[in-house]
Amino acid sequence: MTLLVRDEQDVLRDNIAFHLANGVDEIVLMDNLSVDGTAEIARDFERSGRLHYTFQPQDDYAQGRWVTQMARRACEEFGADWVINADADEFWWPHEGSLKDALAAIPFESLAASVERTNFVARTANGEPFWRRMDVRRAVSTNALGRPLPGKVAHRARPGVVVDQGNHRVALDGTWSASVPAPITILHYPVRTHAQYENKIAKGGAAYARNAELDPGIGETWRQLHRRLIEGTFAAAAADEVLSDDAVAEGLAAGTLVRDHRLIDAMAALL
Repeated sequence: MTLLVRDEQDVLRDNIAFHLANGVDEIVLMDNLSVDGTAEIARDFERSGRLHYTFQPQDDYAQGRWVTQMARRACEEFGADWVINADADEFWWPHEGSLKDALAAIPFESLAASVERTNFVARTANGEPFWRRMDVRRAVSTNALGRPLPGKVAHRARPGVVVDQGNHRVALDGTWSASVPAPITILHYPVRTHAQYENKIAKGGAAYARNAELDPGIGETWRQLHRRLIEGTFAAAAADEVLSDDAVAEGLAAGTLVRDHRLIDAMAALL
């Protein structure tokens, strides 16, 4: 698994522990200018020999280039069979068995496997870990702009692979590869607290603005949210992401929300 992280101390330890317990052998982690406890958490796992830490000092969010470097390193240096390019807020959940079992079901001729994401909704912070209080997900997930939420891909390890910005597709020999569905669902926790969400948009949006290589249409969600932050309208949008108990009850009754304890049970077992 590759992980590109920035200021993810509230979720990173749980993410790494979960995936190492569910079929990931090694993690290649790139820390992009974290100023919280992210590096210390990564270094803790590095001492076990199963995580490989690097620091990325650039501040232009060249995600595609950086993840491509990690994916190739996973292949060439660590002998990976499959590479999962994940974010810290993503928990890759195999439908049966382990992630190894799920990826073993992919036809040999397929380079890439597609995985859908489902968004869990933010709840008021109460001192508990995010996974314990965020027990409800959307029945139909969209991004922050209300558009369909794109899935992610895992891919067979290849020295010349190219990972696109966003980890939504991969290319080999100059051709974007078709993907087949994998029996995996990504449990996605993009908004956990107001402070975490604002920090992500403030730093990520500004980094996108500094990137002269990417088309301005790439990263549109972060770019628009960053403009709202500058204009002073972000706080209202962020507040809407945190659901009250009454809003959750209404959503459950209407079928727009679904109670989901998969991660709660998995983390409780790990602990």
